[in-house]
Amino acid sequence: MYSASSVRNLDRYLIDEQGVDGFELMQAAARSAFCQLLRRWPQCRRVLVLCGAGNNGGDGYLLATCALRHGLGVTCLVLTDPAKLQGDAGKAWQRASAQKISMVDAVQSTDRDLTSLLEQADVTVDAMLGTGLNGAPRGEFARIVVLCNQSAAGVLALDVPSGLNATTGAAAGDVVAADATITFIGLKVGLFTGHGPAVCGEVVFEDLGFAQQLGGCTEPVLATRADWSSVTLGISKRAANAHKGNFGHVLVVAGDRGFGGAGLLVAEAAARSGAGLVSLATRQEHVAAALSRCPSVMSHGVVHGSELAPLLASATVVVCGPGLGQSVWGQQMLQQVLECHKPQVLDADALNLMASKTSVAADNRVLTPHPGEAARLLGCTVAEVEADRLSAARKLQSRYGGAILLKGAGTVIVTMHGQMFVVSGSNPGLATGGMGDVLAGIAGGLLAQLTDPAQAVVTAAALHLAAANMATQQFGYMGLQPTDVIDALPRVLACSGH
Repeated sequence: MYSASSVRNLDRYLIDEQGVDGFELMQAAARSAFCQLLRRWPQCRRVLVLCGAGNNGGDGYLLATCALRHGLGVTCLVLTDPAKLQGDAGKAWQRASAQKISMVDAVQSTDRDLTSLLEQADVTVDAMLGTGLNGAPRGEFARIVVLCNQSAAGVLALDVPSGLNATTGAAAGDVVAADATITFIGLKVGLFTGHGPAVCGEVVFEDLGFAQQLGGCTEPVLATRADWSSVTLGISKRAANAHKGNFGHVLVVAGDRGFGGAGLLVAEAAARSGAGLVSLATRQEHVAAALSRCPSVMSHGVVHGSELAPLLASATVVVCGPGLGQSVWGQQMLQQVLECHKPQVLDADALNLMASKTSVAADNRVLTPHPGEAARLLGCTVAEVEADRLSAARKLQSRYGGAILLKGAGTVIVTMHGQMFVVSGSNPGLATGGMGDVLAGIAGGLLAQLTDPAQAVVTAAALHLAAANMATQQFGYMGLQPTDVIDALPRVLACSGH
């Protein structure tokens, strides 16, 4: 996946280096977009195209000509003076105008006029701002975005919903809420993280038949898109004579007084994701509940950090932080974990404690912050983290070492080797307490099994989302519980042949 500027460079490469006619490229985009419109809304009879400046507006004008040729009623809402359109965009407007397509001037239209137009349309096509946006939509664009979102018509966005930053997924103001987004030439990272998953709807990619001609272009990839289907092959099938020693031993250090459930969720998630052995070091009063909930987990009550030494010695991977608290007990536990040389997953209060003191970078750790924890670790605001999630993850990796898994819609991962991944997809059912504990447990369980730590981190995030999606099929989003996701883990793995 690319930044918006890199995709524009890909366009220029096709035109300048490969001799592709720019208007031909625009026509191909318009035809592909119209085909997607018909695929998704086959009963559509009236189309309203919101046309801005630049090539995005040009795509819109040419899509309107496709709709007219197909016999649909079509209107273009013009947001930019056509006299100011240059190059291929101006040529596209001239073609639409020559076809006698109805043109409505947005500036001269009242809110009532625009609302009526939107209500008459079966589908609205967003061709207003495209990938060149920096900041919030202004003026007429801002007004149309709000009115579009109040309409009941289906919405198809061309390249990117207007108002969304195509590189970062940030939204500085209102954004068109699309039912589907068709994006061209190269996938833009912002469609899959931050605000992107909430406004893009179904994302359809079209290379427009130019993939082979782009083979010689060296434009840098910003991040790799990952999902469960793309990572599951990295989990080896188990031999018939396998035994528990082949699949690692996860030690969970978690659960101060009043937070015992966090440790149980982590431990059970690690076990359900395939770890051979799981131990839990927690407050003594939580041991009975742990034995009752998950008797396969070896639970230990610990009072002082020094008691962790033999447990750490036998572990393959350590998961520390959920429900750890920030008292002396939690500080002692974390100190022992940080000083050991075992691979470790650090989450929740482990991160909060690290943020409160100087921490030395280390390559043996995986940090799994949500945006609030990331902000504390970086000494900035949550808004600054969310304004550029990829940059925030890189800064965390540079400061703390290891791998970073920045949670949220479109989880961002920076591996120990500096590779960047975005796990595409989102699930609002994950917005409840304890889901992060489950993810930490999955990460620990997979780190104990897979030889490549980077692969384990990416696979953990994808498996967590896949299990949440499977559980949602049964329970829906509202009221989804962490234990529902844990219970779905073996089913997801089984469906993938594991």
